[in-house]
Amino acid sequence: MAGTAGRMKTAAIGQDRTRARLWAEFVTIFGLAPVAVAVALPASAMFPALAAVTALGLYLLWRTPGFRWAGLLRGRVRWGEVALFAALCMAVSWAVVQATAPRALFGLIHYDTMLWLMVMAFYPILSALPQELVFRPLFFRRYGQLLPGQRAAVVLNAALFSLAHLMYWNWIVAVMTFFGGLAFAHAYEVRRSFPQAVVMHAVAGWVLFSIGLGMFFYTGNVTRPF
Repeated sequence: MAGTAGRMKTAAIGQDRTRARLWAEFVTIFGLAPVAVAVALPASAMFPALAAVTALGLYLLWRTPGFRWAGLLRGRVRWGEVALFAALCMAVSWAVVQATAPRALFGLIHYDTMLWLMVMAFYPILSALPQELVFRPLFFRRYGQLLPGQRAAVVLNAALFSLAHLMYWNWIVAVMTFFGGLAFAHAYEVRRSFPQAVVMHAVAGWVLFSIGLGMFFYTGNVTRPF
């Protein structure tokens, strides 16, 4: 009996330590890191720092018990939902550009077509995919035991996804990334489709940069409020 009680106590201590380590990782990656990048680093260092955090997140995802990269391919893309999301993105983006900077409408297409084509080609792989890996599988699979119920976890995910864009110091970016985060988290966690989350994220980027909102997501335009 004493041996059994000792083993149970040891297991409980191990679980507590694991949980504490997961909390430390979670707070660092999704809270402290984006705030530190936004507050302390110059604009030129923001993306290298975020790349380093992303690399750490991918390493931790790889080390997550039970995670398999092949599992990310499961889940179908519901193209009707993607089309509806794209239409909503276009409507909102057009309205925001008209209200804030009408001269920027389709500006990247008109004035730097080659850059626009590069964004269209590389945004899904270099931006949407890495962000989705960190903010969806890593968030929900590695730290699932720390999260509240599904609905609250989806909202928390969207809020932290918005926080990750704090470095732009722009309320338009904050609001749009929050609602985008809701859509991406819903696709992954509720619809159980990582491919759909990536496709929707890529579509959002294509729409934003095509219509003219790319200026809000450009570190060269960052103006800190302090």
